[in-house]
Amino acid sequence: MTRSVTENGNRRFARIAIILMMIGCMKLRAEPLPLKSVVTPSSEIVKDGKTLTFAIHGFIEFGSLAEAFAYIESQGERWKGKVSEGEIKELKRALLREAVESRVVSMVDERPLESLVTHTSGELREAIGAVKEPVPAGYAEAFLAVQEKWKHSLNCWSASPVIAARVLSNWYPIEEGIRLYGATYDSTEHFWQAVKYHPDVTVGEVKELTKRFEERDWNAWLQRLDEDPKIYLPNAYAVEFLRANLKAEKLRWFQEQLRGHGLKDEEHARQAQQRVGDPFRFRAIEEKELWGDLADTFHLVYVFSPDGDPLRRLLAEHHFDGIYLGDRKMGFISEEFRSEMLEIWRVKYLQMPRLREVIAGIPMEIRLEHFLNDGDSPDIPIPVYVGYLNRIREMAKSEIGK
Repeated sequence: MTRSVTENGNRRFARIAIILMMIGCMKLRAEPLPLKSVVTPSSEIVKDGKTLTFAIHGFIEFGSLAEAFAYIESQGERWKGKVSEGEIKELKRALLREAVESRVVSMVDERPLESLVTHTSGELREAIGAVKEPVPAGYAEAFLAVQEKWKHSLNCWSASPVIAARVLSNWYPIEEGIRLYGATYDSTEHFWQAVKYHPDVTVGEVKELTKRFEERDWNAWLQRLDEDPKIYLPNAYAVEFLRANLKAEKLRWFQEQLRGHGLKDEEHARQAQQRVGDPFRFRAIEEKELWGDLADTFHLVYVFSPDGDPLRRLLAEHHFDGIYLGDRKMGFISEEFRSEMLEIWRVKYLQMPRLREVIAGIPMEIRLEHFLNDGDSPDIPIPVYVGYLNRIREMAKSEIGK
């Protein structure tokens, strides 16, 4: 009996310690955010004099939940008659959950999440019940689900206030580098973005492709994706990602970046991202926002273009018709490519003792999560990513236990 009580106490202490670490490590604030402000649809959360925005599908931004309600209703009307009423109901439920979670789990202000996880579910229900403004069906349930998730989860991203969560991000810089498939990279993010470029593709060819993209009018091409529910609904994030990245000003930005960093036209794009000379030629954020977003744009245009499109043929000539790794060719949107994330984590978390101890040291009562309010990911959906992350932790714990 005594031992059982002690074990239960230890487990309870571990859970409390992690939650306190998640909250207590945040910067002290003079003005905490009342729960009422978080759940009131018309309220805007302000930080440093600016409205805190959040998003649906990463790129459709709002200042308040009331604004998001209007968008969600418009999506229901958009697909009426094209999909079943049941599908529309499920779509609106999913969009509402995404809006609530994006508002709560902000990348620039921890106060909304702090307010939610430091109140009981009863207090949350009471606060929502006191709202005098109209709310959609499932509003309370969305907030309660987000609260339940984040009271038992650790968000693993590069700017987390918790050290362990930062280490578990793909953006975490590895001082000694990480050896993957015969080359050394500064982080796993560097590898993941670099392999989207065929080994033979040069920086000059990438620049020329980007220029060709800028010259094209993408309106009709995007309209075809927008009007087909079989394309848009299962690929909403990818379509909104393309809409943002095919804008002329964004394509010009890519070109400007490719003219910097000491890059030469004859350099190979994949090798430029590897640790060949000095480490950290590109920061992890540059890997994502320059190399990753540009490669994703090329790959997604290839995937969504009809067979006869000349630009699709040009992309294939430059090997943006798949991911080439060793003697394998994998589809950009494929289970095979996504599973490579688990394989590179085997190296990072199972073969590198210092990183294995970090991931194995987080109690199993805490779910490892990866939620960014800039949306999902076309190459590896967040649920798949999170599943791999929790799976590799189990492997690391097993390795240490041997």
